[in-house]
Amino acid sequence: MLKIIISPAKKMNVLEEFPCPLTIPVLSERMEYLYELLKSKDINSLKTLWKCSDKLAEQNFNRLRTYAPNKNLTPSLLAYEGIQYQHIAPRVFTDSQWAYALSHLRILSGMYGVLSPSDGVIPYRLEMQAKLKTESADDLYGYWKDTLYQQIAADGTDEIINLASAEYSKAILPYIESEIKCVTCIFGELITDKRGTEKLKVKGTHAKIARGEMVRWMSNQQVEHTEDIKKFKEMGYQFREELSNEKEYVFTVC
Repeated sequence: MLKIIISPAKKMNVLEEFPCPLTIPVLSERMEYLYELLKSKDINSLKTLWKCSDKLAEQNFNRLRTYAPNKNLTPSLLAYEGIQYQHIAPRVFTDSQWAYALSHLRILSGMYGVLSPSDGVIPYRLEMQAKLKTESADDLYGYWKDTLYQQIAADGTDEIINLASAEYSKAILPYIESEIKCVTCIFGELITDKRGTEKLKVKGTHAKIARGEMVRWMSNQQVEHTEDIKKFKEMGYQFREELSNEKEYVFTVC
């Protein structure tokens, strides 16, 4: 079975109505430990951890006291509001697209570990690279170890399409076993430097948009194998065989 992994977004919302029944995150017990750990800290410590402004620190500090893991929940795919999610456009998914996402799409999270699109979540701020010390580790990579990968690799997974950022894919890629084919997608444009040499340039915002478009396209096409994504041509992108290899598929704007 094919699995697609993507990153979460910092901006989140709470919805009262949604098109699917809520499910419980598979690593909810480990999430609740992190939630209580964050809740025990003062606002200054959290601001340092989050590396954010006073306004954002206050907002997220208040969220820890307003929301709880068992109430005011929103399906994860609808809760995140970043650029990537705007281009996935899950609010206008057909039933078949939702069914595809539920089966194939997984969201990596510093707080929740791994999320299915229907898993209920609360607004939070906790990036995977945050230096949050726990009883067992000095950061979240150490806390989660290979747990995220083991969840992704469960249920007969034999192919993985990595559309996550480096920050999040770092929690998966080191643990990939040889029998699972994993392809990381790179979206960029070819530019010519002063010496006349062509180089691939990746722009963060454009890459996020392309990742979202690819998820939407895959859900529409019901893609089941990594080879099939070579046909992706949304937003003028084209697969570049000569720039790609078995672990990285490169797409450039025509």
